[in-house]
Amino acid sequence: MDRSARVAVVGATGLVGREVLAALAEAGHPPGQVTALASERSAGEEVGYGNETLEVEAASSEALRGQALVLLAAPAEVARGLAPEAQKAGAWVVDASRAFLSDVGIPLAAPGFPGDGLERPFTGRLVRVPGPTALGVLRAVEPLRKSAPVTAVRVTALLGAASAGTRGIRELAQSTTQLLSGRVLEPTHFPHRLAFNVVPQVGPFSEASGGTLEELSWRAETTLLFGAGAPPLDGTALLVPVFHGVLVCLGITLARGLSPSEAREALRGAPGVQVLDAPGERVYPMPMLVVENPAILVGRVRAWAGRPDALELVAALDGPRVLAGALVAAGEALMARAVQ
Repeated sequence: MDRSARVAVVGATGLVGREVLAALAEAGHPPGQVTALASERSAGEEVGYGNETLEVEAASSEALRGQALVLLAAPAEVARGLAPEAQKAGAWVVDASRAFLSDVGIPLAAPGFPGDGLERPFTGRLVRVPGPTALGVLRAVEPLRKSAPVTAVRVTALLGAASAGTRGIRELAQSTTQLLSGRVLEPTHFPHRLAFNVVPQVGPFSEASGGTLEELSWRAETTLLFGAGAPPLDGTALLVPVFHGVLVCLGITLARGLSPSEAREALRGAPGVQVLDAPGERVYPMPMLVVENPAILVGRVRAWAGRPDALELVAALDGPRVLAGALVAAGEALMARAVQ
């Protein structure tokens, strides 16, 4: 991507937005070509950009003019309003929210996967990226698919408070303090109190399927990106009382036998994956190991109930960091495609 192109980050003061700025700085985008946008109440604040800082501007249609690329790291309601405005202003747009999850006309972009929407012709100037849990599943399962056909995937995802952004972290901290003081804080951003609790609901429920938005998104996004022969995937998402990180437990059924050692070897050679698998030495993926780490940590690779055609493993990831990396990668691929 041309580093002289102007890039705007909407939601620059949030967890994902700050990680997007960090990723852009690491990729060599000059600070003078990057605009940090957020809500009116955040205007005038400063956010870090490499060794420098950027002053935050209010996100508006006027602020989007002259931008070549707009990266939306904002809530869905903000993305729905600003995505059309950015396209009208002539920008290419990548969205990280679930605002356009049900719109089949908007490509799902994840460079490196066979079903990447950027590989096909499409209309409009807007694409979206998968959620962090789906990205973790894709990164962990795709290397195994190259070694043996995968016939089914079962997912249990444990999401920390950061899955709800800075508001979620703040609420967990406040409710923990209140409980330790003998008081109860009514939840605002979670369905129930998260402190000293586990909540088996992430996002609203679908009346038709009984799944939550989080769970249904994995199925839809992995089906698109695995491409032809995508295995059926389902599972359960739970909110857990940790501040950062996502821990994903996977049960993977294969068309033929694949030993744990063969699976580890396949995972070691995969981009974006780091294998931590020495259980006897207490080395395995954990949320505390993933903060600010763009890799998917994978471990506890073992046969499922002794079956040669099934594996279990655990993956851990920093949701905001992984999502930010996907946003920037999709944006750069989109801009490269635009100048071809």
